[in-house]
Amino acid sequence: MTGADPAHPMQPERYRIARRRREIADTFTLDLEPCDAPRAPAFLPGQFNMLYRFGVGEVPISISGDPAHAETLVHTVRSVGAVTRSMAGLRAGDMVGLRGPFGTAWPVDAARACDVVVVAGGLGLAPLRPAVYRLLAERERFGRVVLLYGARTPRDVLFRRELERWRRRLDVQVEVTVDRAPASWRGDVGPVTGLIRQAIFDVDHTVAMVCGPEIMMRFAVQALNERGLADERIHVSLERNMQCGVGLCGHCQLGEHLLCRDGPVVRYDRVAAEMRVREL
Repeated sequence: MTGADPAHPMQPERYRIARRRREIADTFTLDLEPCDAPRAPAFLPGQFNMLYRFGVGEVPISISGDPAHAETLVHTVRSVGAVTRSMAGLRAGDMVGLRGPFGTAWPVDAARACDVVVVAGGLGLAPLRPAVYRLLAERERFGRVVLLYGARTPRDVLFRRELERWRRRLDVQVEVTVDRAPASWRGDVGPVTGLIRQAIFDVDHTVAMVCGPEIMMRFAVQALNERGLADERIHVSLERNMQCGVGLCGHCQLGEHLLCRDGPVVRYDRVAAEMRVREL
């Protein structure tokens, strides 16, 4: 058996790194295959796994691969702490522990027949990528599909080739902006909120999915509100301080919510009050 055993949710399973690739300067992707099962467990867009580096610790990482091709579990990781810095040195053939998948999902099925606006900032594109895969694979089931992505600089644009491929499609709008850029940059410059103000969608029949740094998400929600989109039609992903993944330790608590149990994907109206409190 692989994935999270309901009877032993704290027991990691062994996974082998089938492929490792660098995305940008501080970010890498690991393709993981189970060692003790014929295939990896199915997952929903927006769910996460707990990745364990033997002898170091574990961290929650959203799954960034295609749900339709779950032969491997794909995780895009930024090297920012002891565990992820240790993982940055792993290579194909090395082992990690894995628990999951855990958590709630992006409301892709509920968005059918609606316009869908996907707003990502920085590494936030990784948790949203499985949802984009689903939207494009079932494109005829949705109205307009709009992907708005913001990064710090052109060098920090994640999944650049994939974004370019999506942008060439005629049935999806893809816009990319950066905070600062050299003179050679030919794209937009400025916060992703500027793209929201220009995007075309029907506010009465739109579902928005937003992921990125919390300050970016607050301003993105504000921009969506200014366009007329209600909080209950906006979903955000909050991977805050998760340590156990199953709602036992309490580190991920946000108000009344335990985000590894009630999230990471939550409807914004359910967490809006807490997200407005600084340092909560």
